[in-house]
Amino acid sequence: MRVLSLILLSASLLFFACRKDSFITSADARISITADTLKYDTVFSSTGSTYRSFKIINLNNQKLRISSVKLMGGSASAYKINTDGHPGPELTNLELEANDSAYVFVTVTIDPNVANLPFIVRDSIQVTFNGNKKWVQLEAFGQNAHFFRNRNISANETWNNDLPYVILGSLTVSPNTTLTINKGCRIYMHADAPLLINGTLQVNGLKDTADRVYFRGDRLDDPYRDFPAAWPGIYFSSSSKDNIFQYAVVRNAYQAIVVADPAVNANPKLTLNETVIDNAYDAGILAVNGSVRARNCLISNCGKNLYLVKGGDYQFTHCTVATYSSSFIDHKEPVLLLTNYVTQNNAAVTADLSATFRNCIFWGEGGLVDNEVVVIKSGSTAFNVNFDAGLWKVAAAPVNVTTSGIINNQTPLFDSINTSRNFYDFRLKTGSPALEKGVNASVTTDLDGKSRPVGLPDLGCFEKH
Repeated sequence: MRVLSLILLSASLLFFACRKDSFITSADARISITADTLKYDTVFSSTGSTYRSFKIINLNNQKLRISSVKLMGGSASAYKINTDGHPGPELTNLELEANDSAYVFVTVTIDPNVANLPFIVRDSIQVTFNGNKKWVQLEAFGQNAHFFRNRNISANETWNNDLPYVILGSLTVSPNTTLTINKGCRIYMHADAPLLINGTLQVNGLKDTADRVYFRGDRLDDPYRDFPAAWPGIYFSSSSKDNIFQYAVVRNAYQAIVVADPAVNANPKLTLNETVIDNAYDAGILAVNGSVRARNCLISNCGKNLYLVKGGDYQFTHCTVATYSSSFIDHKEPVLLLTNYVTQNNAAVTADLSATFRNCIFWGEGGLVDNEVVVIKSGSTAFNVNFDAGLWKVAAAPVNVTTSGIINNQTPLFDSINTSRNFYDFRLKTGSPALEKGVNASVTTDLDGKSRPVGLPDLGCFEKH
């Protein structure tokens, strides 16, 4: 009996020893990778390199063969890897003992003076085992710039045009705090980076193209440079006040500008002068009982150009609001929706509405929209909406509004529209019905900074010369 027990014990030990020495081949095999993203936050002022590392841990009670640890950018990548002491863009058949691990060291070398280098240099590492794939993302700062990640501005601050500004994560301006952005600044927003204004944002661009202030996504490579929804947008909260944009350009956001609630003082919450809002996937301007003054503004090619709901106080003067269906955005919403309510819990919640649109163009093509201007009233709150001189495309004129000098359903004859090339010039051609059809609104220049006549200006944001 004792001999039999010894035989069984020896067989059991031999079985488990063999099992531990054998390779697990099941797709259910488990590993742990100690990082899903390696971030290199060093701002390089000259050519330099730095490294990060992670571990691959075999969580099984058997040996595991890692089929491949591969740098996806290969030998051309700015990154270099060393896996378990083996340099090179790929290591195959890495054997890990049961419950053992291997280090992967990742080095990045950046020359920030290379002109075509992106602001964020990305790559990835693919780890393959038993038919499974796991990834580690790599992210390093590229061109020399001001990089801010999840930053809160709690004291007054001014940005000047010495380097571009790249925002990763949110950028927040605290209440009673002012961020001033001066002429020529370029603000590049990452896909996860909203600009949250609880205080004040002052944008001081000038008329020359190089002196305007630009907000856009940080992907500058084709085809991503033209994609809408490349970044979340700019949000003005309930406490925000006295915001002014002068000669600014806001492109490729999800919701370019959101204005929440009335102004907290006698001034408009947001003033937009000579500003372009373009290619926003959801909305160009979304205001909920907001307060906006806009002059010589172009709001173009957005999912919803102007979406002004639950009342508010609005004045739009010499603005062009236009959308054409493209490969990016299907034109299926009116370019202007204006209401004094929103629906909450199946009931209309209303607020006072005062809105004036003077010398404006509202136009859309290539979609299924018959009425590009939709105005809806609910309840008995104050409701004063005036369209004074303008051109719009509507099948049925809005009710509960006053109008004067409106040109209906005549194409404005924009200078050049080519949706296949993503080229849009919203200046007016000779013969446009919008020429000299405006009223005196005391606006002396246009979006280009060129002069307007005292009497009979052109409709829209551009004056033809």
